[in-house]
Amino acid sequence: MKFGIFYEHQLPRPWQQDSEHDLFHDSLSQIELADRLGYDYAWMVEHHFLEEYSHASAPEVFLGAASQRTHNIRLGHGIIQLTTNQPHRVAEKVATLDLLSSGRVEFGMGEGAGPAELHPFGIRVRDKRDRWEEAVKAIVPMFSKEDWEFHGEYYDFPARNVIPKPYQKPHPPLWVACSNIQTITQAGQWGLGALGFTFISPDAARAWVHHYYNNLLNHQNRLTDYAINPNVAMVSGFMCAETDEEAIEKAAGWTFFIFALSYYGRKGVDAPGTSNLWREYQDWRGSEKAQDALRAGLIGSPATIREKLRQFEAAHVDQVILLNQAGKTSHQDICDSLKLFAEEVMPEFHARQPEHEAWKQGVLDGSVVLEDLDTQPYDIYSHQNEDIVRMSPEELKRHMAEKEAAAAQGAADD
Repeated sequence: MKFGIFYEHQLPRPWQQDSEHDLFHDSLSQIELADRLGYDYAWMVEHHFLEEYSHASAPEVFLGAASQRTHNIRLGHGIIQLTTNQPHRVAEKVATLDLLSSGRVEFGMGEGAGPAELHPFGIRVRDKRDRWEEAVKAIVPMFSKEDWEFHGEYYDFPARNVIPKPYQKPHPPLWVACSNIQTITQAGQWGLGALGFTFISPDAARAWVHHYYNNLLNHQNRLTDYAINPNVAMVSGFMCAETDEEAIEKAAGWTFFIFALSYYGRKGVDAPGTSNLWREYQDWRGSEKAQDALRAGLIGSPATIREKLRQFEAAHVDQVILLNQAGKTSHQDICDSLKLFAEEVMPEFHARQPEHEAWKQGVLDGSVVLEDLDTQPYDIYSHQNEDIVRMSPEELKRHMAEKEAAAAQGAADD
């Protein structure tokens, strides 16, 4: 099993003059430490306008800085919003980072969250999946073709040679965001790595891993011509400390992450510049939902985390991505947690990575046949609840059409 670290650049209020400056520089120091400790990946999101939840609007700049302070750790876009970025600029930025890092980039692709992020860019929420699929078809050939033009519904451009070209050939490994767990099905069909969250149980992980690989092998339908990236990764709330009690005490940031995610999902940006999610969060942090989230995360002593990880390893999850920078978790607690995990937990799982690679090769060449398991009982991730709604593209289109019809009827009645 491989391990990554995950950055939203969360910054709860109140803010000081240097809060963002300190956040960015502390994060770079943490990634530099993780590189020295032997972590495999550092992942960075892209979000816009989501105050307190994510101050990560220019991931290519941040990862560019990280590339010059690290040597081995892979640098993951987890993800770039293809809906809010022009295709040529995406290809140029990814390739530049790949050159700066000497071929350490992982290219995760996503759609953006909802109206709060998409509407200021003039993007309709209901169109985001269609736009995303078309963007993949437009962008990926730019990495290798020297004369590429594209004519689609959303993107239309004449023949150009998009430069520079990436260091990795034909392109960096490709991933897709699977915030909706059902997208894991499409990830397998598309031949893309699946970037998801923690499964509700080891049985759920096993079912979805089997489902992903069986779709990749038996129902593959790539969006364009690219190298497949067979991988299932899951993001988990994380805090490693000497005792379970100490870890839980330090892990409130994970529950803030969940609260803020559901807040923006329910309310959007309701008061730009004046909202205070940290204050709103105080009533929720002691709730049973928050306690459930702490129990579901990789939060505890090395022994506790080791036991949980062995179950996901047995389900053949390829990578676990540890979300430590959340809420008001201190820089020191993050560094201590990363160090303790690297010393007392990670070596055991790294040592068994060759066994996992042999299993995966057997799956891909057909010598290991995976049972078709039912994923329907496991239709959400462990951190999700009724406050965090993840509609399918079809459900989203239907929902938005119904809202428009209701608004039009209301206007007619007036």
